[in-house]
Amino acid sequence: MKRHIILRGAALASLVIAAGCSSRDHLGRPPSFSPATENVEHAAMLWPGLPLHSQPQRNVDQASLWSGGRRSLLGDRRAMTKGDILTIVIEIDEKAEISNDSSRSRSGSESLGIPQLIGLPQRIDRRLPDGATMADSVSIGSNSASGGKGSVKRKEKLTLRVAATVVDVLPNGVLAVSGSQEVRVNFELRELLVSGFVRPEDISRQNEITYDKIASARVSYGGRGQITDVQQPRYGQQILDAVLPF
Repeated sequence: MKRHIILRGAALASLVIAAGCSSRDHLGRPPSFSPATENVEHAAMLWPGLPLHSQPQRNVDQASLWSGGRRSLLGDRRAMTKGDILTIVIEIDEKAEISNDSSRSRSGSESLGIPQLIGLPQRIDRRLPDGATMADSVSIGSNSASGGKGSVKRKEKLTLRVAATVVDVLPNGVLAVSGSQEVRVNFELRELLVSGFVRPEDISRQNEITYDKIASARVSYGGRGQITDVQQPRYGQQILDAVLPF
């Protein structure tokens, strides 16, 4: 019996420790940044890429103002190969309002009487209790009504700029981009994650692209730290909310 109690206590202690691992990172100190060298952006930047020319060009061509290379004054410096960097501009200002109102009603009545049927109702009335009669044999009435009303209101506004890296070039020329940004203020860390697919021709001459031109865009803006931990319900409360049926 004692052994079972000890095992249950150990299991409960391990559960509590595992639940608090996420907040242990910033217990008494600011939250740590994510490693900048262990993500897909860093791996893409390390990729040397394929050579643009079979033979090296002369230094005179590289220094020429009219050269078609990317390093020239008039060259196209937009992101186009794996490891290149571009700026993603996120400007979300959306507002949606939906309202529905419906109502329905129905009313019906039926009545059946046999005041004269070869004198049978009068003869039957004599045998019925006082106040009862066969004049109105059947009377049926019904009434029903239903109504419904619903409304949805949503408003979102977000303005951000983040540098992203081309992590892959698909066979059709579409660029797969991914970007991350972390800003720490005191004991709170704000992180921004962006990923998606863009067409090279949608990138502006300033090497920028807006989020509405990113296919399968994934934008995450959140954070972690002491303030975020206080705003979240405790792990025990979250477990009870998921387990309790009422």
